[in-house]
Amino acid sequence: MTSSTLMSRPATPHDPELGVAEALLSLLRTSTSEPRPDEQLEALTLAVAADLPVLLWGEPGIGKTAALTQLAESLDLPLTTVIASVHEPSDFSGLPIVGDDPAAQGVPMAPPQWAVRLVRAGRGLLFLDELSTATPAVQAALLRVVLERRVGSLRLPPGVRIVAAANPRASAADGWELSPPLANRFVHLYWTHDPEVVVRGLGGVWPRAELPRLDARRLPEAVASARRAVCGFLEARPTLIHRLPNSEARRGGAWPSPRSWEAALTLLAFGTAASVSRDVLALLVRGAVGDGAGLELLAHLDRMDLPDPEILLADPAAAVLPERGDLRQATLEAVVAAVGARPRRERWEAGWAVLAGALETGAPDLLVGPATALAGLRRDDWEVPETVERLTEVIGLARQAERSVARVAERAGTRPASGAGR
Repeated sequence: MTSSTLMSRPATPHDPELGVAEALLSLLRTSTSEPRPDEQLEALTLAVAADLPVLLWGEPGIGKTAALTQLAESLDLPLTTVIASVHEPSDFSGLPIVGDDPAAQGVPMAPPQWAVRLVRAGRGLLFLDELSTATPAVQAALLRVVLERRVGSLRLPPGVRIVAAANPRASAADGWELSPPLANRFVHLYWTHDPEVVVRGLGGVWPRAELPRLDARRLPEAVASARRAVCGFLEARPTLIHRLPNSEARRGGAWPSPRSWEAALTLLAFGTAASVSRDVLALLVRGAVGDGAGLELLAHLDRMDLPDPEILLADPAAAVLPERGDLRQATLEAVVAAVGARPRRERWEAGWAVLAGALETGAPDLLVGPATALAGLRRDDWEVPETVERLTEVIGLARQAERSVARVAERAGTRPASGAGR
């Protein structure tokens, strides 16, 4: 039987052709899941565990809705999908219902059916889809839903988590920019596709979202560390406590405010307790307070994790330096600064011993700047220690290499890289 014949026949519940088609569709829809490292899925799951509203940004067809569906199944949470653009403001603020005596009882605001189902279930995942196509009036009505968890006269139970999805305005159907008050209530995660994940998923195996494993023994430490980091950073950068972006488009994303800093603090505590990677932590922090403030906070966290230069100077043989190049160089520069703050011969020699140890475990070019600065601290009556001889040849070669790079760049008519040609 041809496909045209099948389409022309009236369908019946017992149509054998449709039965075969349903069997084929069932096989196509059958898939399994597997644990797989996925930074954006890990960031999403951690934010959901922290009970913070999350907004997934991504182009149409990128898999945002599928990720939320799979997340709800993995966490065993009933999924309630509400497409914001097809609702009226009253669907979120409630419809007025006149009772027997409005003057005495007032006029209650009746909530929609989906909110009643969530309250009866006591738990669930509320998925606000197509948020960027919601009109400003609907966005205003969503403010209490997202922040206060109120829909009409109902309060959503603590077991309900809120996740939204939106397309950038350029690719949204009749899209709007998010209002700043609504945008500032979300942790913004930018969803992209991983080709390997897509190919493996189309083959029938998708990554599985799992709740982060929080170490109960680290909870007090995680809270203290997060508070120390955020408060210390904001004391040094008070202008970043509240900074509303100038452009309308950026106001619809993540930006720093007391509310979003509280979210960042919560995410830092959860990330520390779950021992997530720095990349996952970066997605979350930048998603809460924006790229600029988030990157500055991450740099502050790196500085907090640097070894104490006084401890390194006290026992150079036992010095353990960071492996990351930028952190290693920052540590060596801090050692030199500590020697400069209290210049004594034994401290100066200990500084050279720390640099010599760094030479054995890392790239020699990182030593050029700190070694030059440390040499400049020498007093006339201080003899040059033997460790300096071990560094002289390497530092000289590093300088020659930098000068060569500078000469090549000049011949090519380009500007040399930062730090070249010292």
